[in-house]
Amino acid sequence: MQTDRARESKKMEPRCVECGFPIKTLFVQYSPGNIRLMRCENCKAVADEYIECEFMIILIDLILHKTKAYRHLLFNVINQHTVNFEGSLWKSIFAFLLLDGYRSLLLKRNEGEWGSSMSFSSIVWTFEEIIVDVFVGNFVFFCIFLLSMRLMLNTSIQISRCKDILLAVLVSSYFKIFLIATMVWEFPPSVIFIIDLFVLSSNTVALKVITDSAMNRCIAACFCAQALKLLVTQGPARRSLRFQSIDCSFSLY
Repeated sequence: MQTDRARESKKMEPRCVECGFPIKTLFVQYSPGNIRLMRCENCKAVADEYIECEFMIILIDLILHKTKAYRHLLFNVINQHTVNFEGSLWKSIFAFLLLDGYRSLLLKRNEGEWGSSMSFSSIVWTFEEIIVDVFVGNFVFFCIFLLSMRLMLNTSIQISRCKDILLAVLVSSYFKIFLIATMVWEFPPSVIFIIDLFVLSSNTVALKVITDSAMNRCIAACFCAQALKLLVTQGPARRSLRFQSIDCSFSLY
């Protein structure tokens, strides 16, 4: 029991962004605004240079998929000792589901299933379908994701570990926020799938950082989960069931 606690506390320690080695403290503060960055005992480099960087620099490095930027975000910023971890997790889940629902709405609009001439019953049916797609699709996604981690990455599936990995996946899906730009500008439907590819690649880097696994295994785990999610929400069987349900609803009227 003590060994498991020590191992779990070690996982929650801040990390060196260069090599990923656990470090007790990232900086020493002598006075307000006067700090000294600590060096890593393993690689002898500055443990976390992003502490003194502006947010835009960190965001650019995240977009460029730099591993050290993800280590800074997942280990040194989102830390259970420094933030309200449970609150951050629930807020991330809500934002993730909301953006995923908006993505489904954009797909329906591009397919011509959403318009100003829709009846009230069609609008209600469309929103019900979006809710089902979002919850069922993401349930399948996370189940396959955890199963792939267990089989491909040999990662232990404990509750505390699942929370860390879940938050890492949610936070690394920040590319979904670019869907909001479609409220202002018109984009072709291919932009949605380009954003999906960026989310997939970002999830892969986050999984590699959080588990210290090989990149090819992380790609396989994320790809399997995302592919099955798309198969469930947008597969031929799902579409045929959708059209059958619509025909049944119209026949009732």
